[in-house]
Amino acid sequence: MTDAVLFDARPDGIAVITLNRPERRNCLDKEVRAGLFDAWDRFERDPSLRIAILTGTGPKAFCAGGDLAEMVETRMAEPPRDMFPLPYDTIELSKPTIAAVNGAAFAGGWMIAQACDLCVASTTATFAVSEVKVGRSSPWAAPLIHMIPQRIMMEILLTGDPITAQRAYEIGLVNRLAEPDDLLPAALDLAGKVLAGAPLSVRAARETVMLATEMGRSAALEAARHSASRAYRSADAQEGPAAFAAKRKPRWTGR
Repeated sequence: MTDAVLFDARPDGIAVITLNRPERRNCLDKEVRAGLFDAWDRFERDPSLRIAILTGTGPKAFCAGGDLAEMVETRMAEPPRDMFPLPYDTIELSKPTIAAVNGAAFAGGWMIAQACDLCVASTTATFAVSEVKVGRSSPWAAPLIHMIPQRIMMEILLTGDPITAQRAYEIGLVNRLAEPDDLLPAALDLAGKVLAGAPLSVRAARETVMLATEMGRSAALEAARHSASRAYRSADAQEGPAAFAAKRKPRWTGR
């Protein structure tokens, strides 16, 4: 992993992954892409890490998107399917993720923030699917239809105009807003609330949400019941009620 992407494996089970090219607005150039592929792989393989926060260095940009200079140099048409490291898409992850958006999240920057399960944004952050302004396209935005209303999605994609963090919060794209200096603490607080849950229950809950967005009602119910069975049969499923009855904090084992 290069210094284009920083990786902080915290002792509390949280990985903080930071795009570290502020002079290039943390765009998804080759070094950043390679660093992200390595970082997500490291996160997934480390059993001590249960949730990841993705953020950027500097106040101006979370990620300004793809490297347009590279696209010009290579005369890039359609990007290769595996070009960008997207959680749960080109990257296989079984753990939850949070985007902590510190500045502009444009085009590919919106793409990687959208791919995370949860999003905390600085009040100074902005979001844009700006591909129409540079003659590109945004097929990756298709899952947005499960996050925001259709007409709002249509306007965002057709105009390419940025929206504020407050607007992103109002339409449901962002879970929480924080002042710039409080962004990472707010993301860590949210991560801590996820970590307070039993690991297998958290995994089943995440799978339930994803199944519900991809299937019809009956099929999603059946698939979610199957996904939940491991959590129900776990030792943690006995520990939780026991801890509640004893008025103590549960001791999760993930088994």
